[in-house]
Amino acid sequence: MKFWKLLIPVFTLALVVGCASTEGTGTGDADGDNNGVITSPDGSSGGGSATAIDSDRESVEALMNTTTIYFAFDSAELDSGSVKLAKAHAAYLAANPKAKARLEGHADERGSREYNIGLGERRAASVRSVLLVNGAAASQLTTISFGEERPADSGTGESAWAKNRRVEISY
Repeated sequence: MKFWKLLIPVFTLALVVGCASTEGTGTGDADGDNNGVITSPDGSSGGGSATAIDSDRESVEALMNTTTIYFAFDSAELDSGSVKLAKAHAAYLAANPKAKARLEGHADERGSREYNIGLGERRAASVRSVLLVNGAAASQLTTISFGEERPADSGTGESAWAKNRRVEISY
């Protein structure tokens, strides 16, 4: 039984790495959400003369360097790119049982304070669910909601609001 528990994170990581290496290149849109496009921290696609193993490792590292998951307005549902990112973090947590992650839910300034605290909590719970289903242990995760209290961008308008609708994964 333990053998299968060890294989699941390995296969999940292999799936994520395999999918990541077939993504297109790009730097994401204006609100900071890269919509599942995997790029290295300097914005490049990680191409070049690196071997396949090095390229896959860079893709996983790029995923792990991305610790923010963005959401649509008034939504706690993850899009496919966000699910892929959460699965990469789940594989890391499954492979590192002593690691702990805090999921910090946020909302933009629209809505009441109470509603935004609840929305931030629902967003953090959505990410937590994906992590748990994909190998992370409940004991590794804590969730907290800051609602609108800690904006990533204090401006107003859709561009700022889009940056504030997020869950930050903090190790």
